Amino acid sequence: MDPHLLRTFVTVARLGSFSDAARELGYTQSAVSQHIAALESDLGTALLRRRPVAPTTAGARLLEHAGPLLLRLDAARADIARLTAAPATRLVIGVSPLAMTSQFAATLAATLRSQPLWEVTVRVLGRAAVPRHVATGAVDLGLVDGIAAPNDPLHLPDTGPLTALAVTGQPPAVALPVGHPLAGRTGLCLTDLADARWLDAPEAAVPLGQLRAASGSDGYRPSLRYEGSDVRGLLALVAAGQGLALLPRAVVDGTPGVVPVPLAAPRLVHRVEALHGGTADDPAALLAAALTAATG
Repeated sequence: MDPHLLRTFVTVARLGSFSDAARELGYTQSAVSQHIAALESDLGTALLRRRPVAPTTAGARLLEHAGPLLLRLDAARADIARLTAAPATRLVIGVSPLAMTSQFAATLAATLRSQPLWEVTVRVLGRAAVPRHVATGAVDLGLVDGIAAPNDPLHLPDTGPLTALAVTGQPPAVALPVGHPLAGRTGLCLTDLADARWLDAPEAAVPLGQLRAASGSDGYRPSLRYEGSDVRGLLALVAAGQGLALLPRAVVDGTPGVVPVPLAAPRLVHRVEALHGGTADDPAALLAAALTAATG
């Protein structure tokens, strides 16, 4: 299966348009049509309906395979490029919102004082985007967060050979508005909160899907969806009684109108891990080691 044809197919399916895909890929519309026809001929089945443009059943199944396949191809190219590239002084760091901690900022500042020639860019990315961007070379170092059992690493997608280092592990807490009936508790069981009103904040809090997986129970239905990455905005909604959120306790402490109650069961930690694909002496690896040493 030709990866160029597969990439064209994914682009057409995503945009729902042959002409829009041609503009994005820099091809003519005729070339895009030829790519799709060649891929359909290779697989012996129609992959796209034409009016409107949408995947067939076979096309939808192919899309499930296409994303990981193309990601691994891009990751392989980036991995080889890292091995053969000259030492760099430019460093692009991708950070998920809850991984943007004061410890990260302090360690970065200290490292830059000892490496004044480094040029650093920090990008706030979604959790799912961080490993993908590191694997494909879009960023040099990634900091990603999530919840896990105390001795377990984060469950990250398979994006190729990356080095993952534990940076922090903090206890999570349920953020409740002052005056909530449970605000005076010394600890809460996650399964007892399955029917509570939750804020669906996939980037600014622990995602609801992770709560369902951790508790092994359904529920955790959202009362409101928050699509921002500003944790302060999320906590303002908690204080206003719009729903609960699970966050690292340190993030919640001191927020007006919000009470953090520790999660007693199941036993979980909110982890931050540093991801890189470079050699031991490149800037990404050096900063990742510094972040790990700062918590050691």
